[in-house]
Amino acid sequence: MNKSIFLWSTSALLSVYLVILAGAVVRMTGSGMGCPDWPKCFGYLIPPTERSQLDWQPNKNYEKGNVIILDNTLQVAIQTFESGKTIDLQNWEAYTKHDYTTFNATHTWVEFINRLLGAISGLIVLGLFIRSLWWIRKQPLLSLFSFFAVVGMGIQAWLGKTVVDSNLLPSKISLHMIMALLIVSVLFFVRAKSHGKQIQKPSKTLLTLIVGSFALTLIQFGLGVDVRQFIDYQIKQVGYNAPQLWLDRPEISFYAHRSLSIVVVVLSIWIYKLVIKEGLAQKYIQFIIGCILAEIALGILMYYVDFPWGTQPLHLLIAALLFSAELYWILRIKIKPYDLPI
Repeated sequence: MNKSIFLWSTSALLSVYLVILAGAVVRMTGSGMGCPDWPKCFGYLIPPTERSQLDWQPNKNYEKGNVIILDNTLQVAIQTFESGKTIDLQNWEAYTKHDYTTFNATHTWVEFINRLLGAISGLIVLGLFIRSLWWIRKQPLLSLFSFFAVVGMGIQAWLGKTVVDSNLLPSKISLHMIMALLIVSVLFFVRAKSHGKQIQKPSKTLLTLIVGSFALTLIQFGLGVDVRQFIDYQIKQVGYNAPQLWLDRPEISFYAHRSLSIVVVVLSIWIYKLVIKEGLAQKYIQFIIGCILAEIALGILMYYVDFPWGTQPLHLLIAALLFSAELYWILRIKIKPYDLPI
């Protein structure tokens, strides 16, 4: 086992999961536009705490990029200057990427913490890549995939910017989430390969079922993304205070998502029985079944109890954990190319 890479990749994964959870909280609380610009927040490294801080003020030192709210518009300082007794509009230009001008201190700081966690996670992933360079000759794949993770974090940051610039367009949010899972996949590859020792290979039937279950999870995730986009559009129409309407007359993807969950449960029980029969380690399938049951329970709560507080971020986080557990299980199995089902 390459302990240093294993620990770095584990830390990177934990940090990414924390960012995924923070992002889900941002969405649940409606804080996505808490910082209407990017990468700073209202043009500041540390965001304001009161609305009055965003009013124009006389005799104040403004730095280039600082933002004020003037006549329901965002105005950005085009240079560093000290304001006089009256506002000089030649020092300001309108922010044109969107027209969102609401300030809510809670939303601002929830979004700011999300971005801060993302930055910390990026530094940890960068640290993983730097550490992997020590092993580039002996284990070049570790360095290569660690580099992919760094690139992925850069793309993820850019996607975060596009989400804000689009005023939370649901399709942009979906791409943001999919990119997070791609980063998780790359990091799990690094973690699995740094672990060294692989687990016993199951029978061909069981391996086919495991890979098939993972493929079904990917389908479920895609359907879930479509359902989430529908909910986002509903929220834009009815607001955050009417959760009973968020799944009013849902699209067919919702019913497919709900029905396939039964297939997933049956398939997982079948896999569990074969794992016991073949005398293999049960921890992976036990964790997977636990995630599936938790997802179903949360889905029931969201649909029948009108989205109780915390169910949405938990549903998203557990979906990411389920995806990761199945992927990691496959990566840990000693598989040759011809072993995979076609």
